[in-house]
Amino acid sequence: MQQFRLKLYVTGQTPRSRGAIRNLKRLIEELIPENCELDIIDVQAHPQSAEDDKVLATPTLIKELPLPPRRIIGDLSDTNKVCEGLEIAIGDVRLQGERL
Repeated sequence: MQQFRLKLYVTGQTPRSRGAIRNLKRLIEELIPENCELDIIDVQAHPQSAEDDKVLATPTLIKELPLPPRRIIGDLSDTNKVCEGLEIAIGDVRLQGERL
């Protein structure tokens, strides 16, 4: 199974940031729980990290591994688009009782 390394950039504890964190953690728990390293970075506390990764908007999810790197901007509520962006084949996996 592939190893995932993800960074989620958020801005403080806004509803949009909390939603992105919740949505991403749910997806990881359901699809890649043992193969994922996740860093959640608050751009207010760590602006240099955001600058280094050229983050212009939050929330921004950066997939570093597996290659190629990818970016997803938004609250990560569209599971299909997030899985597509992360290149995760979801097949018959169910999230919150919904067939994907």
